[in-house]
Amino acid sequence: MFFFFGKQKTKKFAAMKRMISLKDQRIKEKDRAKAKEKKKKDPSALKEREVPKYPSCLFFQYNTQLGPPYHILVDTNFINFSIKAKLDIVQSMMDCLYAKCIPYITDCVMAEIEKLGMKYRVALRIAKDPRFERLPCTHQGTYADDCLVQRVTQHKCYILATVDRDLKRRVRKIPGVPIMYISNHRYNIERMPDDYGAPRF
Repeated sequence: MFFFFGKQKTKKFAAMKRMISLKDQRIKEKDRAKAKEKKKKDPSALKEREVPKYPSCLFFQYNTQLGPPYHILVDTNFINFSIKAKLDIVQSMMDCLYAKCIPYITDCVMAEIEKLGMKYRVALRIAKDPRFERLPCTHQGTYADDCLVQRVTQHKCYILATVDRDLKRRVRKIPGVPIMYISNHRYNIERMPDDYGAPRF
């Protein structure tokens, strides 16, 4: 015996009810949506567009504000990875750049480290080192990436120290900002003019 079954109906997910358009002719004229009137563009009118201001300290990609003593903005994960690699932050920065380095830590980075809890108490102790300069934050929340990018864009005197790929990608789009990172158990730097600091590896 053979049994033939009809087509089984499959349930459609996210299917929306068809609604009549507000511009449809079947709707009464008073309830109907009015067609937008297109404004004619005046060909003689001057076109205005906003061009981003480039800081005067940049000579093409070359940043003239960089120079010893170096001001280095430190990210949360940079401190954690330095502890893993057993590197003294200030000494390793000086070994990398052959000059005096002043590490800066923002309020939001400090808040991020405090949020990590007891597991990262060593990082918190390092962040509270008197050699680290504190920068106050005015924004809300503790998300540090946006704050660091904004600071680096406004003030071109900083070098950004991070190992975060996304943050590096964002900072590479900003001209004249060098990035310090960790490789082969030492600090290295990219996008730094060749007449500054240690040789690149």
